Amino acid sequence: MDRRRFLALAGAAACAPLASRAAADDPARAYRRAIVIDALGGPGDYGGADDGSTLYDAPLVEAVRTFQRRHLLADDGEVGAATLRELNVPVTARIDQLRINLERGRWVLNQIGDGDLLVVDIAGYGVRLLHDRQVVWRARAIVGQPYRQTPVFRAEIDSVVFNPTWTVPPGILAKDVLPQEQRGQDVLARKHLRAYARDGTPVDPAQIDWGRYSVRDFPYVLRQDSGDDNSLGRVKINFPNPYLVYLHDTPTRSLFDRSQRTFSSGCIRIERPLELVERLLADPAHWDAAAVRAAVDAGTTRTVRLARRVPVLLIYWTADEDGDGRLVFKRDVYRRDARLLRALDGQFRFGTRVRA
Repeated sequence: MDRRRFLALAGAAACAPLASRAAADDPARAYRRAIVIDALGGPGDYGGADDGSTLYDAPLVEAVRTFQRRHLLADDGEVGAATLRELNVPVTARIDQLRINLERGRWVLNQIGDGDLLVVDIAGYGVRLLHDRQVVWRARAIVGQPYRQTPVFRAEIDSVVFNPTWTVPPGILAKDVLPQEQRGQDVLARKHLRAYARDGTPVDPAQIDWGRYSVRDFPYVLRQDSGDDNSLGRVKINFPNPYLVYLHDTPTRSLFDRSQRTFSSGCIRIERPLELVERLLADPAHWDAAAVRAAVDAGTTRTVRLARRVPVLLIYWTADEDGDGRLVFKRDVYRRDARLLRALDGQFRFGTRVRA
């Protein structure tokens, strides 16, 4: 986007916020004016003639849908509460949003080179596979909840696991499983979890004194067998890291249809994971789509090492471009932008680091 256009839009951004009530004097005209003012890409989201009509006509509906897609909203063409909220963001705030994400880009864009790179777009709820800096595959993703955030870091994918089991990690044990069992909610039965001693001996959950333990001294391992109900679905993608985070399939695929997808405990659930696995294994002679499907259908847990590790970059960007070069603005679901903006606007202090 041309910097001069941003400055011009900032100068024109003094219009009053749109009313949320449907009985405004002239809502269609107000909506049209806001869309034109907010149009930050190319000729603008609104492509119809500005003839002063008050009709909510087809060009205006399509303009709203374009605006919604650029802000990761459900593109239903209706100016509901979520769309109004984004329409009412001042252009000056959008410019600050771009400044914030240009700074984030400065930290990591030098790490994007030739070859393969998997990018997890946390705020955009998406995953992209790049080859020689070009997107060759993309899919929707589900990321961590605001109070169980997906971390930002770089690692290398080294293996995939077909039909994985799931071992309850310490965080979920402490925050979910132990409290629920101590309240008598029998989460092990609901989640089809088995209990084992540290030496692998099966343990009857009814014989465990749940009220006796905390996560620090819990002497058992809780594991979910592979299968259709497994929390990791049918495939898991490993990249060793200190956060115990990985990519995986999911049995609850309906959540991908939500516009805001913060439902996990920090790991990243992806749609169409078998397509990504085929690309990561990069061995058409042995691992084409049919072979990947056969490994899943076999039902046995199997780990396959990648012949060549693939870098993975987990980023948190609240502004970006889509495949057509149009600006996309995302909600700051983890509320990190304000802190970084204060740092950008403040005095430079050597050695200061901002988590953003």
